[in-house]
Amino acid sequence: MEKRNSKRTVLLFGVAFILIIAVFVISVFKLRMFNNTKHQAVFRDSALFSGEEADSKAVSVTAVPRDSTWAKVFDLYNEGLTEQNYQAYTYDFSVSNHTKDEVSEFSFKLNFDRDVFLSSAWNGALEIHQNVESNEIVATVPDLREFDNTKYPLETVTFDGECLIWMKKGDYLIYHPSSDASAMEMPIKPQEGTVPGIILYVAIGEDIHGSTLELEYTFHRLFTQEPVFWIAVAGLAIWLLSLIVYVIISVKIKKYKERHKRDNEIIKESIETFIGFIDAKDPYTNGHSIRVAQYTRLIAQKMGYEKEELERIYYVALLHDCGKIGVPDNILGKPGKLTDEEFEIIKSHTIRGGEILSSFHSLKNVGEGALYHHERYDGRGYPEGRAGEDIPLIARMICVADSFDAMNSNRVYRKKLTKEYIINEIEQNKGKQFDPKIADIMLELIKDGKIV
Repeated sequence: MEKRNSKRTVLLFGVAFILIIAVFVISVFKLRMFNNTKHQAVFRDSALFSGEEADSKAVSVTAVPRDSTWAKVFDLYNEGLTEQNYQAYTYDFSVSNHTKDEVSEFSFKLNFDRDVFLSSAWNGALEIHQNVESNEIVATVPDLREFDNTKYPLETVTFDGECLIWMKKGDYLIYHPSSDASAMEMPIKPQEGTVPGIILYVAIGEDIHGSTLELEYTFHRLFTQEPVFWIAVAGLAIWLLSLIVYVIISVKIKKYKERHKRDNEIIKESIETFIGFIDAKDPYTNGHSIRVAQYTRLIAQKMGYEKEELERIYYVALLHDCGKIGVPDNILGKPGKLTDEEFEIIKSHTIRGGEILSSFHSLKNVGEGALYHHERYDGRGYPEGRAGEDIPLIARMICVADSFDAMNSNRVYRKKLTKEYIINEIEQNKGKQFDPKIADIMLELIKDGKIV
C-alpha cells in the first residue's frame, strides 16, 4: 500500500511537471504568435489630422502640420503664371505606442486624395508608388533630403531650383522607419513614440485632410509580460516547493519508520524475553504465550484489523500470562489436583498481570488481555465475573486462543487432546465460555488449516 501511494505521488509530480512544461511551451508558442502577428489600423479624417479617438488604438498616428509655411509659384503647364499658387506644409506624423509592449517594426502607407508635391522627409525611407500613363512606377528613396532625380524613374518637377516628386490623386507612399540608432525610430518602447516628418506642397486653399493612412506594425513582447508565462512560473514554484516539502516529509517519515521499526523490535524482543522467563517456569507450557499471540492475531485479522492494530493485539496477547511470574513453580508444575487455596493463587495471576501492566503505556489497553482473559461469556469467569460485551473484545479473543492452545498442548497432568475433541469443546462452549462469533472464527481457522 505504501509503495502504491509512493508511486501515485511520483506519478502525480510527473504529471504536474509535464503540465507545467506544457504551459511553458504554450506561453512560448503564444508569445511567438503574438510577436509574429502583423497588426493593421486605418486613420483618416479627424482621427488622423486632429488626433480624436487616436488613444483608442493600441498604436496610433496623427498628422499635424506646423505653423510655419511658405508659398511658391508652380507653373506646371508653362502658362506664364506669376502668382503664388502652392503652399508648403510640414507634417509631423506622430506614431504613438499606447501599450505595455514594445513596437518592434512599423510602416505606414499614405494614400493621397489630390495632387501634392513631395519636397523633403527625414529619418526613414519613402517607397514611392506613382501611376504614370497607366503604368505603376515604384522606387524607394532612402533620404529625400538628398534626392537626385536622375537616379530614379519618378515623375518630378523643378521650380526655383527645387526638385519635387509629383504625387497625383491615387498615388501613395510607404514610410519605412530608419533602423539607424541615431534616428531612434525603432523600436518604440511602451507608452512612447516617434515623429517622422514630411514636407509637401498643395494648392493654396487646399490640404490633405481627405487622405488615408494605413498603419502596419508588430509587437515584441517579453516573457515577463506574458500572463501564461507567469502562470507557468507560479506553477513551477509551487511544484518545486511541494517537491521539497514532500522530500523532507518523506525523509522524516522514513526515519520515523526506521526508528519505529527498531523500537518495535526492541519492544518485541524485550516482551518475548520476559515471556520466556514466564514460560520457562513450566516446561509443559513453554511457547504457550507466543502461540496464543499468533492465534489471537489470526482471529483479529479475520475480523478486519490491519497493520499497527494487529501488532498491538499480538503484543497484548503475548503478555496475557505475565502475572504467572508471581505464581510459585510448585503450583504451576503440580501434576495432581490443585487445592482451593492453590487454585486461588493461580487465579490471582490475572490481577497480578493487570497490575504489572498498569504502568505500561506504550501499548493501548495492554492490561485488558492479562486481567480479563479468564472471564467467561456467561459471566461465570474471574476475576470480576464480567459477561458478554462487557468483557473487552481483545480479552474475548485471547480467551478462545488460550483455551485452544491449552487443549492442543501436552500438560503435566495430561496429553494434548484430539482436534475432534477440541472442535467439539469450542462448539459446546459457544455462548458459555466463549463469545459465539469469535468461537466461529476460531473454528473456521482450524478447519481451513490456518491453525493446527
